[in-house]
Amino acid sequence: MAIDLKSFILDVPDFPKPGIVFKDITPVLQSAQAFNHAIDELAAWARSKRPELIAGIESRGFLFAAALARELRLGLTVIRKKGKLPRKSACVLAPNEYAVESFEMHEDGVAPGQRVIIVDDLIATGSSSVSAINLVKLLKGDVAGFVAVVELSFLKGVENIRRAHPEVEVHALVRY
Repeated sequence: MAIDLKSFILDVPDFPKPGIVFKDITPVLQSAQAFNHAIDELAAWARSKRPELIAGIESRGFLFAAALARELRLGLTVIRKKGKLPRKSACVLAPNEYAVESFEMHEDGVAPGQRVIIVDDLIATGSSSVSAINLVKLLKGDVAGFVAVVELSFLKGVENIRRAHPEVEVHALVRY
């Protein structure tokens, strides 16, 4: 049975600041049917890319990345905000819609040449996505694809990712 994931995503006006309409994906997570459908769809897309590792972006991206890694029987590595990892890490600037931050991964988070699918919950302007791809490449990983549950197409994030990394295939389950 087909599931309309959009029907599970709620608009929250003026969050995290006035003028922003936040896309709340927690109802997708709360519904076993919707969550399993989302993971099935992510896995169907990812399998053909022959990934060897899944990388999840902090923090909501972790939820989908972990389930996808389990579904594909792969390991999981994490992309965190600066200062959250306990061991020696590689770091890149990660500007987003609200601030300029940095992303980090443990230096051994990706092996050279390892095929990685990067997972996030949402693609907005694409700046965080580009930073995550830059980080995996800094560690000499091969980015096999970038996938998200939601794309806010009016912010042109996928176009920005493709401009920065035309070799990386980008996919989202739901587009606004």
